Amino acid sequence: MTDLDALVAGVVRAPACLVRVDATQGSVPREAGAWMAVFADHIIGTIGGGHLEHQAIAEARRRLEGQPGEPRLRYPLGPTLGQCCGGVVHLAYERLGVADAAAAGALRARLAPPLHPVALFGGGHVGHALAQVLAPLPFALTWIDSRDGIFPAPPPAGVVCEHSEPVQQAVPALVPDTRVLIMSFSHAEDLDVVAACLRRQRERGDLPFIGLIGSKTKWATFSHRLAERGFTPAELAGVTCPIGVPGITGKEPAVIAVAVAAQLLQTLALGG
Repeated sequence: MTDLDALVAGVVRAPACLVRVDATQGSVPREAGAWMAVFADHIIGTIGGGHLEHQAIAEARRRLEGQPGEPRLRYPLGPTLGQCCGGVVHLAYERLGVADAAAAGALRARLAPPLHPVALFGGGHVGHALAQVLAPLPFALTWIDSRDGIFPAPPPAGVVCEHSEPVQQAVPALVPDTRVLIMSFSHAEDLDVVAACLRRQRERGDLPFIGLIGSKTKWATFSHRLAERGFTPAELAGVTCPIGVPGITGKEPAVIAVAVAAQLLQTLALGG
């Protein structure tokens, strides 16, 4: 169950005070949009911990008891709270109840983080590990394979599984700004998916990241074969292979998955 699911279910039974980071200045623990829901006996989510969160919880519970307060409060982290971040956080307070649970769709739309589309080609060991790692991150994952019966039942929460034969036929239908990860069961399929991605880039230029699992030797072989298909060095430079943040040497599926997920998060930070 996600934090949003728990919040919607919780306010059916008891009121909560929603505490949301409304705006920030300088160095702060969490970004605008981060939230926590404070109930009388438990908390869902976090706005970054520390003294800021401690004070916000106390303020939220004071409001749950019926005491008044401004809808938005300013918290200087350094001088007031003694946190070394030193920035300023503006917190918005809002009481939630049964009516908000009834309008769960609107509540989810307000609080859900923006999700960035990712297409994962390949349901092997690394694919399975990566789907698990990406599921709770700010990505909308479509998991694609040409084989039947390859996906777990049920798949990780929020993951859409798609069968495509041949697998590269799924590439033209990807939503714009999809980040693509290629790790199928065969080099031939990998090559066809990479080629389909490069053709789409030539036509539309709307895939911000194309990542291929494998070694530098594999990419040297692929580069030669793709050049034979008419792709230029500039086009080939748009493919990342090997994938994963540098410096992580483990080959276990879970280790590779963490390294690749970190690399995708870096592309968000870079605006790529």
